[in-house]
Amino acid sequence: MQNNTSNFRPLETSRRLKDLMCAYYRELDEASSNRSARIAWCTSQGPVELLRAMGFLVYFPENHGALLGATRMATELIPYATAVGYSPDICSYLTSDIGAFLTGRTPLTGAYNIPGPPRPDVLVYNNNQCRDVQEWFEFYSRQYEVPILGIRTPRGVGEVSSGIIEAVADQMEKMAEDLAPICGQHLEIENLKDTIRLSKQCTELWKQVLEAAVNRPSPLTFFDACIYIGPAVMLRGTERAITYYLELIDELQDRMRTKTGAIPEERYRLYWERMPIWGKLRFFAETMARMKACVVASTYGHSWVFEALDPEQPFGSMARAYTELFTVRDERSKASFLLKMFEAFGVDGVIYHNSKTCPNCANSQYGMPERLSKKTGIPYLIIDGDLNDLRLFSQEQTLTNLEAFVEMLGQERLE
Repeated sequence: MQNNTSNFRPLETSRRLKDLMCAYYRELDEASSNRSARIAWCTSQGPVELLRAMGFLVYFPENHGALLGATRMATELIPYATAVGYSPDICSYLTSDIGAFLTGRTPLTGAYNIPGPPRPDVLVYNNNQCRDVQEWFEFYSRQYEVPILGIRTPRGVGEVSSGIIEAVADQMEKMAEDLAPICGQHLEIENLKDTIRLSKQCTELWKQVLEAAVNRPSPLTFFDACIYIGPAVMLRGTERAITYYLELIDELQDRMRTKTGAIPEERYRLYWERMPIWGKLRFFAETMARMKACVVASTYGHSWVFEALDPEQPFGSMARAYTELFTVRDERSKASFLLKMFEAFGVDGVIYHNSKTCPNCANSQYGMPERLSKKTGIPYLIIDGDLNDLRLFSQEQTLTNLEAFVEMLGQERLE
């Protein structure tokens, strides 16, 4: 752990996380090389429990997209996808990942000493996030000539009605039938219940991690959470995710007992609305810590809290968990969620990331920031950027805006 003169304090559990992710990717690589297990590619908010219960190893292209962003490989790879007809305006996870495929480049080699993503036997998506995930998986279905199966979830949902849940659950049950000939076995319902039980435990622990930031000073930041979210995305439904989060919670509780903050001096508490800017996580972490501003919570982190999961109602609870998501909901539902978050975490200001290639995950375009600010009195700042394409982000302009915003928070506190 770094001393109090550092701008931010990384958690020791990060070392354990690297080993965990390395084992996960090497298992996939070995299975792909030896054909020792069936491999399913899945969207990050898709029915991974169903896939694990049927014996698939599961790979998440979105995580590869985030790695491309974090390693800053994405910006130079996106034009290769553009050259084969993909617009630069669509999801930069998609375009950078396709660009990586077309060029044979991947951050997995440097990070985990493997040649690249595993070859899929089936591609499974849920379009609860956006249309782009479907188009993304369609590309790989054509390239690898493997089946693609999808769940189609309504968008702009207000009340998550029983009719919607039944429709999504029916699709999941049909998916289980379609997966059987691919994996060579029918679904055993007890296996699904056990996997959902593990996912439920994972999501409860991940929520506990995030809610540690309610404490003052906060023992972790949003930028920490962007790293520690890995098991909640890629390993939910496994014991490994549960073991890791129990270790992480122990470390966070130790910080809370000793009142050790994630940054040396927490003067302001901020909320980050939506996607990270992956290639600039360190810039934001160091900049905000220097300004004594702790970004304590985000919509992004809570997007992998699936409280509705219930092993006694496997298909119905999966359908509800993956349909109650923030991204799926209408403006009023989103506003209600944000108001609760602002109050729970006691934030002094809100940063809205207007992610240019991810409009489904940008909530600053239809007046919501102004409406919520008028209702709560909490000021906000809109940052233009992107999850992966750094050509759409100006560090100098953003720094100027952040400095002015935090200075304003200080002036308001003095008044």
